Amino acid sequence: MLTAVNPSGSKWPGLSQGMVVKGSGFFLSGGHCGLDASGEPVTTSVEDQIVAMFEGLKRTLSEAGLGFQNVARTTCYVREFSPELLKIIKEVRAKYYNQECPPASVMVQAGLYDERLHAEVEVIAVVP
Repeated sequence: MLTAVNPSGSKWPGLSQGMVVKGSGFFLSGGHCGLDASGEPVTTSVEDQIVAMFEGLKRTLSEAGLGFQNVARTTCYVREFSPELLKIIKEVRAKYYNQECPPASVMVQAGLYDERLHAEVEVIAVVP
């Protein structure tokens, strides 16, 4: 009934990057952060980190046979609610989601596991 989704290169033993819930038609992702190929936070710029976050999510969705068009809800956890960070997140996410039918969204201020991280995203998607 459950199928773990872990793109090659995933660096998180003990958890899945996503989960297809067979029979329900849902895919649930784990949290995705803006990490480089070695699993470290991207620190070149906030925008680069947010792009890396969405690219990581894109790889996980793709591994599940899905794309951003399948995402029904997204939750974004941010380290702080700053106008600059919110602007960057909105601009970057607009490049990934269909703006005619964007997912329902929630943003939550939260502590993240590494102080270099600015945001983390998780999604619920529909499996056709």
